[in-house]
This record gives sequence, structure tokens and C-alpha cells, in this order.
Amino acid sequence: MPSIAFLPRRRLCYLFGFLVCASLLAFAYYLQYALDEEPCPLCVFQRIAVFSLGVVCLVAGLHNPRGFGNAVYALLLVAIAIVGAGIAARHVWLQHLPPDQVPECGPGLNYMLQSFPFSKALSMVLKGSGECAKVGWRFLGMSIPQWTLLFFIGLGFGGAAQAWNRR
Repeated sequence: MPSIAFLPRRRLCYLFGFLVCASLLAFAYYLQYALDEEPCPLCVFQRIAVFSLGVVCLVAGLHNPRGFGNAVYALLLVAIAIVGAGIAARHVWLQHLPPDQVPECGPGLNYMLQSFPFSKALSMVLKGSGECAKVGWRFLGMSIPQWTLLFFIGLGFGGAAQAWNRR
């Protein structure tokens, strides 16, 4: 398999991915606790995906895999990034619905997880609700889910590139 010459050492790439994920989560908690931007259920699921990416990057960075192990970590990163991007894309779609088509606000995530089987709660969260359609904090005209979607895409491509990183 050909190598991608411009990539730095594999361990550095994985540890950089971990730092990106840790920074994203730190910023999410800053928005929540310092700026009172309460996360909706879709935001919480995106945080779980970012956390999962960070854990895989950290373990891969510490392990510094070669050959098949590197391909396994790369595949995990791509799979998690695809799931996270799907959740973020759904969130972006909800935020761009006309006001008359936005679903009504539903119960909170804690209530859903306590009152329903996990599969039913997950289904309810992914359908979205009115609170997920609200756009709070913006940067350069883009909402948090839009930025998160871009990060998932970037980390997914970065994870895929690691499959060819021989350094």
C-alpha cells in the first residue's frame, strides 16, 4: 500500500487528534457552564462521539500501532466520525427547518433514558425536537452543530489517512 509522504509520524497524528477532541469537549463545557448554553439531546450524543474519537486517538497514540493494528484504529476512527457526522448533519437539518415544521420540544434526555428502553430513547433523540432546532452560539456565521460536522469530517479523513501512514 502506498504511503502518504506529507503526514507526520503516526503517534503524533493520533495524539494531535486526541488534543483536538479534548479541546472540542473543553469548549463545549465552557459554552455550557460559562455561557449557559444548555446542550440539547443531539448535542449530548455529538459529545459522546467526540469523546469516543478522543479515546481511540489517545489509545492509538499511546500504542503506536503498526500494520494491521494501525488499520484497525483508522477504521474505528472513520466509523465513529461517520456516526458523529450523521448526528451532526441531522442536527444541522433540524436547525434549518422552517419554523412551522420544527418538531415540538420533547422530554429531557435524562427522563427519556430513565423512562424508556435505550433503543426507544435513542430513536426519540435522533428524531429531534424543538430544542435541537434552536441556534444559540455562532462563530463566523456557523452554529455549533455545523462546526462539529466539519470537525467530524476532518477527523474522519485524518483517521482514514492514518491507514496509509507508514511513519
